[in-house]
Amino acid sequence: MSDQKKILGDLVKSVETWDLKLAESATKAAIEAKIDPKIIVQEGLGKGMETIGNRFDKAEIYLPQVVAASKTMELALKLLAPLMQAGDDVMKGTIIMGTVQGDIHEIGKNVCCAMLRGAGYKVFDLGPDVSPDSFMEAAEEKGAHVLGGSALMTTTMQVQGEMVEAVKEAKAPYKVIVGGAPVTQKWCDQIGADGYSENGAEIVELVNKLMKK
Repeated sequence: MSDQKKILGDLVKSVETWDLKLAESATKAAIEAKIDPKIIVQEGLGKGMETIGNRFDKAEIYLPQVVAASKTMELALKLLAPLMQAGDDVMKGTIIMGTVQGDIHEIGKNVCCAMLRGAGYKVFDLGPDVSPDSFMEAAEEKGAHVLGGSALMTTTMQVQGEMVEAVKEAKAPYKVIVGGAPVTQKWCDQIGADGYSENGAEIVELVNKLMKK
């Protein structure tokens, strides 16, 4: 087995087992071996996060493990940051995530944030109870490509519609994606959002598609 293969294997394993020490040593080894940062992120760390996403969907692991894996990934990304020219050429895009105004449920959103970070996106999590204005301000400040609004109650779903309206009114280039337990593809179409994700594993595929448009 080549050195590169072994190092990438260690990177995958470090995320799958949320092993911070292994993540640190494997990332340093990858840097020393002059492996392209894109390969480190996509073939190493990101592959590990894919496994985590699949296992979470099958309920083999739960949110604390997903968060632990994403923290492992973040540690590795910090070590890689100097090689990434502030991360812009390796990071695939910038995403603003939040639970919409009036709603304080965060578990699903946290999983989505972890998955997107794992897939190589720069994610800014605004937390719960986020107004459409706050989404727009953060998007402008961070140069976002995608805004993700989660609603876990039927009473807060209309705020997702207000997010779409805010983007249209400002003629802003952001794509709006929605999710949450009561949210459906039909609702997404009704409010004119750009995409709907049922779970953490789907969100990466959805955002990848939107980024290509």
